[in-house]
Parts: sequence; C-alpha cells; structure tokens
Amino acid sequence: MPYLLSMLLAVATPAPAPDHGVDAVTEDRGWTATGELGMAMARGNTHSESLNTRFVFQRETEHRKHQLRASGLRTRSEVTAVYEEDGEPETRAQITANRFDMGASTSIKFDPRRYLVGAVRYENDDFSSYDYQGTASLGYGHHFIRNDTTTLLTEIGPGYRRADTRSGGVENGPLLRGLFDFSTRLTDTTTLVNTLLVEAGDDNTYAQNDFGVSVAMNASLALKAGFQARHNTEASDADISRTDRLTTVNLVYTFR
Repeated sequence: MPYLLSMLLAVATPAPAPDHGVDAVTEDRGWTATGELGMAMARGNTHSESLNTRFVFQRETEHRKHQLRASGLRTRSEVTAVYEEDGEPETRAQITANRFDMGASTSIKFDPRRYLVGAVRYENDDFSSYDYQGTASLGYGHHFIRNDTTTLLTEIGPGYRRADTRSGGVENGPLLRGLFDFSTRLTDTTTLVNTLLVEAGDDNTYAQNDFGVSVAMNASLALKAGFQARHNTEASDADISRTDRLTTVNLVYTFR
C-alpha cells in the first residue's frame, strides 16, 4: 500500500510544460447522454426475438469527469426438446440470453493529460458461470491523444472483486484493472471506436472488447454496427463457454 500511495502522489505532480497533443476542456456543457437500441426478429424455421440496449450519461468540466453507463441483452427463442417423461419432443419459448451490466466512473484531473479515476462495475448474466460480478477500482488515467478527430487514453490501477458462482461459491480478492479506449473520426459522418477492459484477479480474469463503427444521419441520430467479445478465464461448468460474442446494428440517439 505505501508503494501505491507513492505512485499516486508521483503522478499527481504537475507537468512541467503543457502538451499540445491533448486539448483541454475549458467549459462545462452539462450532462450529455446517448442511447442505443437494436432489435432482431426471426420467423419461419426458427422463432426468436432479441433486444439489446445501451445508455451512457457523461459530464466533463475543466477539472472533473463523470460517467454512468448501463446495457442489457435479452433473447427469447422457441426451443424443441424433450421436457416431459413421455419422451415426446415439444417446442417451448425459452429465454436464451439475459444479461445486464452497469458501471460508473469519476475522474479528478491533474492537467489536460493526466487524471485520477475511480470506477465501479456490476454484471448479472443468467447464462454465465457467475450469478453476478462486482468490481471497484482506483487508478491513473493518461490521454495520449485528444483533439477534434482522435482520442486515445489508457487507465490502470488496483481494485477489488466479489462474485457469486453458479455452484454456490463466493470469489473475492484484489484485481488489477486496465482500460484502453480509442476513437477516431474517419470522415465528417463516420466514427470508429474500440474499448478494451481487463480485470485480472487470482480467481478469474475478465476481458471485454467493444468495437464499433457509427455513421451519423443527422446531428442527433446515427446508425452503429458493433462487435463485442467478453471472456472469463474460469468457467464453473464444462458446458459453459468462456467467451461470448455479440454482433449488433443499433440506432443511436444523442441527447444534447
């Protein structure tokens, strides 16, 4: 712990000179929000409905930055299987995906490039190895690039994790959290984004990568194609996959 405090105090020391590659935020524009919604429906040989949503609320001033986010996925499918003792197959509607996660972070800026960040995350997935996973962390963030077209930042720091497994066990202990966030505007209307989150602990390492390309239709509405990969290094059941993949095409609305 003394070493951690020394590191945090060291990065808090003001930089000797400004960095012209990172633009400073000089005005408070209040809270902004974006909402994503995507739905898929299949009929014919298969019957299924899938809904995914994502919301992000954010506020940034010259000295602080706050973010709240939540996302959900739910899929209902008709599955043919043997449910009764008579051995006759039946087709029944079942929930085949049901996931919800939310998180929050708050940052205190040392200068336009460097900041101290605290983050929490909670996840509930009915079809993973865990009933839930919850983490809290404190770390150091660094903007390598921040201008009108491109943003590149990283965050790293220690934290704590608690999780309940499907088998009835409890996992808790320290972790190391890392975040890589990149976005760039390819054209006046097209933006590419990629975010990688890693939470490494003794019991499990969780990694999530979100890649997306959005095309703006007007000042508030955009169409976004995305691919998400989520991975847990440990699985309590051999039948449970360690990696989940999700491909989406969503409408995105920005509230200003």
